[in-house]
Amino acid sequence: MVRAVHWVMVTPALTLLAALIFLPSIYVFWLSLNSSSFGAQAQWVGLANYATLLQDPYFWRAFLNTFVLVNVVVYLELALGLAMALLFAGGMPWPKLTLAVVLAPYAISEVVAVIMWKYMFEPQVGPLQWLLRSVGLGEIDWAVNPVHGLGLVVLLAVWHHLPFTFLLLYAALLGVPKELYEAAKVDGARAWTTFRRITLPVIMPAILVALLFRYIFAFRIFSEPWLLTQGGPARSTEVLAVYLYKAAFRYHAFGLAAATGWAMVVLSLLISIPYLRVMYRRMFANEA
Repeated sequence: MVRAVHWVMVTPALTLLAALIFLPSIYVFWLSLNSSSFGAQAQWVGLANYATLLQDPYFWRAFLNTFVLVNVVVYLELALGLAMALLFAGGMPWPKLTLAVVLAPYAISEVVAVIMWKYMFEPQVGPLQWLLRSVGLGEIDWAVNPVHGLGLVVLLAVWHHLPFTFLLLYAALLGVPKELYEAAKVDGARAWTTFRRITLPVIMPAILVALLFRYIFAFRIFSEPWLLTQGGPARSTEVLAVYLYKAAFRYHAFGLAAATGWAMVVLSLLISIPYLRVMYRRMFANEA
């Protein structure tokens, strides 16, 4: 009887998930097995769209760009977020003001953030470009040099999403029992030993959650590279989301775009599985 009541209570949520996620996913998978475009009836082609992806050098370039971009963004965010969380947990002057400054980028929409950074690094009148030239560092040719373009995407993504990682780690640090630090101080443990033996193990679940969510969100990054370079020059700064967008709305190859979407889902799952296994062992295995 109790289980029946539980199922009745979760049925609306399950129905919503099925309507918004499961059924559209099934349709997209069916579409990936067909050749479809505007004004043309879908024709069954089996795995031909997936074979096209595997043979397309632009797809592999977009995958490589995405892989490098995601790893740099995620681990740079983790390092900076952890360092900032440690500073705030240790005490910062004017904590309310500094916390508001740190969280401010997360309140800005991605489009506004990209336009703002695009202006600041504009080759002719951008203030940050002028600053780089004035100190003899040259300038960032993000519209011409693909390395500079992807580098600017990394800077923008880290700046915009760093507050998310910081909040998770800061909340975890505030939850570390003070008795552990007091015992370590009595035992004469150094700061690095205390961090490695006490702080890091206690906040590891929060670190894994931050890594998992940022991997998933960063893997589908679109606004930053699209609004900055639109994949140029010569499609050298494309990521998988931009490749999918162009396949669907520039070349009208909906079957190929659907196959790209499912490839992104599979790759996201492959990235997530190791973190999910570690999280399960650390957080839930003892309860089984």
